[in-house]
Amino acid sequence: MLFEVRERFKLSEKFLDDYRGRQPQWGPLGYVTYKRTYARPVPDGSGRTEEYWETCRRVVEGCYTIQLNHCRNLKLPWDARKAQRSAQEMFRLMWEFKFLPPGRGLWMMGTDYIYERGSAALNNCAFVSTEEIDFSFSEPFCFLMDMSMLGVGVAFDTKGAGKIIIQEPKIAEYTHVVEDSKEGWVDLIRVLLDSYAGHGKRPAHIDYSKIRPLGAPIRTFGGIAPGPGPLMDAVENIDKVLKPRIGERISSVDITDLMNVIGKCVVSGGVRRTAELALGAPDDDAYLTLKDPDINGDKLMAWRWASNNSVAATIGMDYSRLGTQTAKNGEPGYFWLENARAYGRLKDGVNYKDAKVAGTNPCAEQSLESYEICNLVETFPSLHDSFEEYKRTLKFAYLYAKTVTLIPTHNERTNAIMLRNRRIGLSQSGIVESFEKHGRRTHFEWCDKGYQYICDLDRIYSQWLCIPESIKKTSVKPSGTVSLLPGVTPGIHYPHSKYYLRAIRLDKTSPLVEPLRRAGYTVEESAYGDNTWVVYFPVRHENFDRSKNDVSVWEQVENAAQMQYYWADNQVSVTVTFRPEEAADIPRILELYETRLKSISFLPIKDHAYVQAPYQEITQEMYLHAVSRLKPVDFGSVHTNEAADLFCDGDKCEVILPEKSPETPEFEFVSASEDTEPVPSA
Repeated sequence: MLFEVRERFKLSEKFLDDYRGRQPQWGPLGYVTYKRTYARPVPDGSGRTEEYWETCRRVVEGCYTIQLNHCRNLKLPWDARKAQRSAQEMFRLMWEFKFLPPGRGLWMMGTDYIYERGSAALNNCAFVSTEEIDFSFSEPFCFLMDMSMLGVGVAFDTKGAGKIIIQEPKIAEYTHVVEDSKEGWVDLIRVLLDSYAGHGKRPAHIDYSKIRPLGAPIRTFGGIAPGPGPLMDAVENIDKVLKPRIGERISSVDITDLMNVIGKCVVSGGVRRTAELALGAPDDDAYLTLKDPDINGDKLMAWRWASNNSVAATIGMDYSRLGTQTAKNGEPGYFWLENARAYGRLKDGVNYKDAKVAGTNPCAEQSLESYEICNLVETFPSLHDSFEEYKRTLKFAYLYAKTVTLIPTHNERTNAIMLRNRRIGLSQSGIVESFEKHGRRTHFEWCDKGYQYICDLDRIYSQWLCIPESIKKTSVKPSGTVSLLPGVTPGIHYPHSKYYLRAIRLDKTSPLVEPLRRAGYTVEESAYGDNTWVVYFPVRHENFDRSKNDVSVWEQVENAAQMQYYWADNQVSVTVTFRPEEAADIPRILELYETRLKSISFLPIKDHAYVQAPYQEITQEMYLHAVSRLKPVDFGSVHTNEAADLFCDGDKCEVILPEKSPETPEFEFVSASEDTEPVPSA
């Protein structure tokens, strides 16, 4: 056990009685998103999954159990009555959707898995550099695989290019038996990769028989086993990458391909979706053409879809070529490493407190050292009526995030960084809605005063817990499914329109379909023959002013720069959408904002005439008619086995599986079994 639990914290049963049998004020897609994504099976033999009050209880009790045992283990003061009052307030704030842990926190916090296996499964994202592959060739690849199999999104760089010569593997006459565990899968990949670097020998035979078959339940982490197929494919694909390169120095293309092969294996075989981001040099032509369908179409479909590709930009560089490429398809994205090292919030000036930063995470909202991981928490300022109310929320959002840093991970190298930096990321969603509700100036005032308050809290609580203050504390994550629970706009992004139908695809075997049909939601058979139903959810945005189609590319970038100035000491994750006539502005934007941002990505707005499109704008009358037909959804004892999540969940940071046909639109998919679930796009 990595974290000794001597005593469990429990919320008052009398307090919980006020919430049993109740539902919170869900967003339009909130309840179905919660039930298929975050509600764990209840261990009472009923076959049902949690209701929201039970999830809040598990999360809050887990959070305070960690604090309690940290204090007990270090012989620190603990006031049980004060803790009970504090825990009840955290519960209420979660119930009212003032803040929420990240999706993985909703799924894993409070489970024995965390105490037994460590906190990695509570952390959102990570970064690993390949700069030292001449010292340990397989390590960065295995780190990515290990963390990805826990649902952590991992970014990587290509700095190891040229540092080793790929060798013909020497064969050893033995059979490598793959253990039926995450560690067993990673160990096989380690042995295989090291054999290509001359470190050890490749086994003559591989025995996959211990791996549980396709469809078997995964009891510790949740979900359904994929069988050995994805791992066998990964071994074959690694050979496809490295065998033709024997005798040559490893290149940035080789590094990216290997990471992508592993990412494909995890997405195809893991219980959870994950994300990858590649960070290459801006003058590396081979790297920049990795996703060119005219040059690398076969490998793009095979595995190169598995990462979003960005460049490590430098201030003063010429953006004309790269900006033009970005204008075509949205890649590459941009990360200014020097800015991430030099600055916290831009308002506070250069301080170099984070000088060891080596990269960023797949959504680019966190500055990270190599092998560092990060945990995030989401606040919703648009659901608050005053700064004093929001300030109270910030206290408990901070407390959740800081508590996660009290548990070590299973990786010693990661612990050496995480326990020193204690990096966290208090984020905001519904930022655009807050602009409309409170006013832009007021929102930035909340950000400025809120950040100072978080710094004060960190000094107080770090002293109480006898741990270092967090090196950085705030960011803006892209959000996704978490923001669907209260029904606010994700991160810093604009809504599709004031009224629209949101189409969600459910596998035909999903037990969620019939309850939704009975509740009056429109359900159609997929027009694409992909064995799914399409369910339509009517959506209305309350504090609506403009849609993403009405806002200029310049205003979106300025929003990000202001949030980087007033709020985020880590980074602002933003995917700026642009119309065709704005594409030529991208090089100029990059030049003008290179000193005011740490990261940015772009995505062209395209008008698709798809049948059953994911977003369909409707009139107010159509919306009112649709909601008038709806009744409360009763999922009863539904047990979905769908422990899917979007931990790095936004427009540009999630691994995207290619569709069967290029004409198939980019829907969000929800299936009843994890081994067959396609991964959603934006």
